[in-house]
Amino acid sequence: MKMKKIRKLALASALFALSSLDFAFDWPQNEIMSDSFHSYFGQLRGGRISPSLVFSNTEEVKAAGDGKILALLSEHPESELFESTLGNAVILSHADDMLSVYGNLDNLDSLRSKSDVAAGEKLSDISISGWQEGDASLEFQVVDLKDGCYINPRILMPRIGDELEIVLHNLTAVNKAGISYTLNSVDSLNAGAYLIYNERQDVAVPYRTSIFVNGVTVESIYYDALYEVNGRLSLKGRGMYSISSVYPDDKRILLGEVVIPRGHNELSVVVADILGKEYRATYVFDAR
Repeated sequence: MKMKKIRKLALASALFALSSLDFAFDWPQNEIMSDSFHSYFGQLRGGRISPSLVFSNTEEVKAAGDGKILALLSEHPESELFESTLGNAVILSHADDMLSVYGNLDNLDSLRSKSDVAAGEKLSDISISGWQEGDASLEFQVVDLKDGCYINPRILMPRIGDELEIVLHNLTAVNKAGISYTLNSVDSLNAGAYLIYNERQDVAVPYRTSIFVNGVTVESIYYDALYEVNGRLSLKGRGMYSISSVYPDDKRILLGEVVIPRGHNELSVVVADILGKEYRATYVFDAR
């Protein structure tokens, strides 16, 4: 009962924080169901933690909010040293030190004489102009200059439809020596620090992860913001987690770091989607 109350309070705090944001974006394309994006923020893509929300349709791209054109990026500029990984792209600046980035666009000529755009105004059609593989899709990013991070665009956009299910499967605990233990098959561990991993899903990414040891919250990671640390994008939890910790390979995703004390222990892992739906797994073991 106590643990359930703690989780509810944590979720209420997170929802309050989202509801208190003064800034919001419209959709940069027509609305699609929440479970049908091509790729989600925070996914493993191209050997990095993706800061993009990638749409799955090919409709025209619109400004997500009133803004000023800060930059137009060309797929093939005069210097080959500075080719845009987002292809033809537009960067808009908005109130509250926010930027929105629209990649994989077609022709930018209609924007070259403009300085301001209105929410809902057409920016361009879609093209395969970046390093994206497969069908043409919009790469949409949001940058918070005030906090110095990429943020999940879906925090600021209206959400419709069901979320993808987050599956807790083959959870492992990895100690400092890199030795991995499958949690559902151990009844004892050595006391100490462990990284807890879940089997990575192809598309779905948790919005929040929380780990409890004997009813006490010891770690919470929000997959809603990416910070630049030493030139690499990182997630914030108890510390800053870079790609090597978050995605040590293409099969695992980090849920958090814990310190297991000696004695009888109950370890619970709770992951939630962006709507607050929670998935939980609990393991009981002794630590020596």
